[in-house]
Amino acid sequence: MDAKLKEALNEQVKNELYSAYLYLSMAAYCDGKNLPGFAHWLKVQAKEEVGHAMKIFDFIVDVGEQVILKAIDQPPTDFSSPTEVFEKTLEHEKKVTSMINNLVKLAKQADDNPTLFMLQWFVNEQVEEEKNAAYILETLKTIKEAGPALIMLDKELGKREG
Repeated sequence: MDAKLKEALNEQVKNELYSAYLYLSMAAYCDGKNLPGFAHWLKVQAKEEVGHAMKIFDFIVDVGEQVILKAIDQPPTDFSSPTEVFEKTLEHEKKVTSMINNLVKLAKQADDNPTLFMLQWFVNEQVEEEKNAAYILETLKTIKEAGPALIMLDKELGKREG
């Protein structure tokens, strides 16, 4: 495997684990605000992110390369509102999309078809990730975090399977 691509894949393992940390931090905030449905949704999201990291981790191992784990930064811990949580969620998912797109470019430059094939799953996943975050954010903006509507959205988010 191309050395630059291998380094970038190892970096993405870290980035996916950071995403899990970020969503757990957001879940802790929501739990503290008595929004268990929001917290549940974010905890499921955190588990998904760990799964994404492991997908890349396993791929690196499967192609005979070594995984090098890197330090994970501490995520923010304080948010002003559920709306800010999902503004940050959408912003973060757009950043991850950019990271995946950069990995695709590196894999194309290296003419690495197995990596390109693996990354296609992530390209598709990011469409869903951004769509879900945008939906929740737009719903929060529509309801303006008003009492009964916020409680109804909290209950809806609490039904997420995972």
